[in-house]
Amino acid sequence: MLCLDHWIAGVRDHGSSDRAGTVYNPATGEASAEVPFAAAADVDRAVAAALNAFEGWSRTGLNKRATILFAFRELVRQNADDLARLIVREHGKVLADARGEVQRGLEVVEFACGIPQLLKGEFSENVSTGVDSYSLRQPLGVVAGVTPFNFPVMVPMWMFPIAVASGNSFVLKPSERDPSPSLLIAELWQKAGLPNGVFNVVHGDRVAVDRLLTHPDVAAVSFVGSTAVARHVYETGTRAGKRVQALGGAKNHMVVLPDADLELAADSAVNAAFGSAGQRCMAISVLVAVGDAADRLVPLVRERMRAIHVGDGMRPNVDMGPLVTKQHLERVTRYVAEGVDAGATLVADGRDVERNGDGFFLGPCLFDHVRPEMSIYRDEIFGPVLSVVRASTYDEAVELVNASPYANGVALFTSDGGAARRFQTEIQVGMVGINVPIPVPMAYYSFGGWKDSLFGDAHVHGMEGVKFYTRAKVASRGKNLGFPA
Repeated sequence: MLCLDHWIAGVRDHGSSDRAGTVYNPATGEASAEVPFAAAADVDRAVAAALNAFEGWSRTGLNKRATILFAFRELVRQNADDLARLIVREHGKVLADARGEVQRGLEVVEFACGIPQLLKGEFSENVSTGVDSYSLRQPLGVVAGVTPFNFPVMVPMWMFPIAVASGNSFVLKPSERDPSPSLLIAELWQKAGLPNGVFNVVHGDRVAVDRLLTHPDVAAVSFVGSTAVARHVYETGTRAGKRVQALGGAKNHMVVLPDADLELAADSAVNAAFGSAGQRCMAISVLVAVGDAADRLVPLVRERMRAIHVGDGMRPNVDMGPLVTKQHLERVTRYVAEGVDAGATLVADGRDVERNGDGFFLGPCLFDHVRPEMSIYRDEIFGPVLSVVRASTYDEAVELVNASPYANGVALFTSDGGAARRFQTEIQVGMVGINVPIPVPMAYYSFGGWKDSLFGDAHVHGMEGVKFYTRAKVASRGKNLGFPA
């Protein structure tokens, strides 16, 4: 079986641990590779390699860094299809979705290519007689990223392009469920001319994560994943004196007012709920239908769901692939059963989907008459399950959304400009879409939710990302003191 080694100091490294995990093809259920789980000593070697590379890389000129970023961008573009196919084989999403993931990651690389402009400071002349003041931003040192299975290319690219462009060295701990893309990315960095040790990959589980969180030479950690783990990462990392970006779980609502274009709302709800089999932190999992909208909207959603073709994401004309693992399939299926037992109306039962072999397939599921106390409403399911909650008024819908402990993304569908303006002001959620179902910001803005969807206040990419991976310094300089030009 193929062994997916670590990448340390520019070479593949099997590591010192005898622990390993199995990578599966979710569409067939077959094991495709073995991934070593790093011991603390393996993490230490990766951090040491990154620390050794940091001094030289941090002193590399901005234009040279940008040149390497541009070369990396071109190599990712040239190898985009290979990256997408690796995603499909290990994650399960359909090929078109995987290609879109690579493209969204590339947008952050392109943003980072502008690092000479992004790191420009400020200057004030004569703040005192003969004294000028100016600001600059400098890299932190060794920084780490711990990323989830659902976007094995895009989410790491939210982090490392900006970190590396800013002069840091980077250690990536990708998900052990779909680790292959990270190794191809490491090879592309090397081909682009990035010095060995600036970008490293260690595979593993909590042992590797906890060592990164407590290692004295790691200055900052970025994380995207479940709320429980995000809390652990934030508390452990900050206790160890590190900067931490910790993005947690989500339970995203889509509010539909009676005056909305219901055809558009139905299309948007289906695409946002069932794309990538619902395994997205920005997926819509709750449809809040206001007034009489539900009676008209639910049949439209159900009609569109019938057209969803579930199967192997590598095959043509497939709209939704499998779940990532057998264990996750079993977990999501349990939630469907709990929803039925709690009294919600199961309008579409994805458990009846025709399965191809031993793949981890579950068809799209639709519940109506869901109540907030039910587990299918309360918990982050992270699967193809859409719950319809009925609200009598706009105010009731806003109160429902604002009461949720999750506050990653939300959408409102309406034709009323006044209602849209009220909603974006009154809603207590970090990312808001108006007639846009998945309000993921572009790379030059920053991504992050509120409440239990974010620990701390550091969002990823955009200018917040640049500030996270650098620290500010203010200098004052007297004139005619022999400073070099």
